[in-house]
Amino acid sequence: MAEYERSRTMPAQPEHVFDQAANVDQLDAWLPDDLHVAVEDPPAVTVHEDRSGHDTAALLRSEPDQMRLEWGTREQGSYTGWLQVAGIGSGVSEVTVHLSFFDAGHDPGEQAVHDALDGSLRRLEDQVRMRVDNPAG
Repeated sequence: MAEYERSRTMPAQPEHVFDQAANVDQLDAWLPDDLHVAVEDPPAVTVHEDRSGHDTAALLRSEPDQMRLEWGTREQGSYTGWLQVAGIGSGVSEVTVHLSFFDAGHDPGEQAVHDALDGSLRRLEDQVRMRVDNPAG
């Protein structure tokens, strides 16, 4: 099993950050570029990976009272992850993303995962900044 985790601070209240992260209509805006989520019958979703061309049955759960998202593959149980938002004071939040790969065949490797997580957190911060700077957006 391989586990990876990355965190990033964001200049916004935790509720704003979580609302942006959990907005299923805008997941593609911050997820890795080659992943796309299609919501079926929540919590059921399908994740399409451009690199492999495969669709994977998955689950996506939102826990707003805990400011936490959890996801993972449905049938094979080879992958899980979570995103947690925490307020750290003065209108600043910390977002942590954790991934667990139970099947080595699904693990793209440490560097690729860290690059994807860092890119996703950067894009999420961009989305949060746009929303905070332009509340109508």
